[in-house]
Amino acid sequence: MKKVRIIGFTCLLFVAAVVKGQKITATDAATLIAQQDSLKYLSDLILHGRSEDARQNANDRFIPKLVQALKTPNSFYFPFDSISTVSIQYPQDSTFRIFTWGLESENTFFHHYGAIQMRTEDGKLKLFPLFDASDYILNTDTITDNKNWFGCMYYKILQRRFFNTNYYTLFGWDANNMRSQKKLIEMLTFKDGKPVFGGPFFSYAEDTIPKPLKNRFIMEYKKDGTVSLSYNQEMDMIVYDHLISETNQPGKPSTFVSDLDYEGFKWKGGKWVHIEKVFHDALQLGKYPVGQPLDYKKKDLTKPKTAEEINEETLQKQQSKKKPK
Repeated sequence: MKKVRIIGFTCLLFVAAVVKGQKITATDAATLIAQQDSLKYLSDLILHGRSEDARQNANDRFIPKLVQALKTPNSFYFPFDSISTVSIQYPQDSTFRIFTWGLESENTFFHHYGAIQMRTEDGKLKLFPLFDASDYILNTDTITDNKNWFGCMYYKILQRRFFNTNYYTLFGWDANNMRSQKKLIEMLTFKDGKPVFGGPFFSYAEDTIPKPLKNRFIMEYKKDGTVSLSYNQEMDMIVYDHLISETNQPGKPSTFVSDLDYEGFKWKGGKWVHIEKVFHDALQLGKYPVGQPLDYKKKDLTKPKTAEEINEETLQKQQSKKKPK
């Protein structure tokens, strides 16, 4: 009985924390907590189900339950942070959030699902479901909408403003297939209130050999490789690993690995301008500007993180072990 009371008291404290300073009511928050428990159970099955049918069935049940929960007034203010297998990302201005997750098939191909929930003044649900069409998009350098989405799990949103317009740079990761994985960056904008993915925002005009503008930037590389694609705040630029084929097969991305050199993109005049070489001095052995390469097995496939974040967590664990007990 005492344990039940403790759990109930903890839930009440959580509800109070959620409600404080926000529009969601205590009753609605309590309802969302209960719905979150069901969603967590199903999301775990999506990832860990023993068969493809079990995972697909869990996914088919998860989607309408998530929509039902989001229909709760002011659900935007509920974090759903116990659903660990779903990535939920917010831009700096918190005008929307994006839910994304992946479903693995028996042949180790991944199909992605997601939705953009807009923050609304009246608390009513405004939702754009994302339909993964990446298997059918032959030209990846194209502009799409939510009905023809280049499916992935987003792990970061970077906001920029230019001529009174907000531009949201999305960082995505795709486990892809048994041979390779992908990371990408693309711009999200809103036209007439609807999401638009991609656009001519990636400039190679300053390269030694200039190339046309690109609508999307995609890196495909070896399945067990570790490649960084992230925003470096100190340098105020996107930095990523330069890739080479370890078998001298430039036409096979599944052989691509990092050579410990780095490229980047710098925001200039409303474009991400490509930087061919970020560091011109040789790096000392063991020194990595955007995170030391990591063992693929250490990566959490449900919550993709940058190499820097994983390195920081590893360092904190090592420091905690050194502390005297």
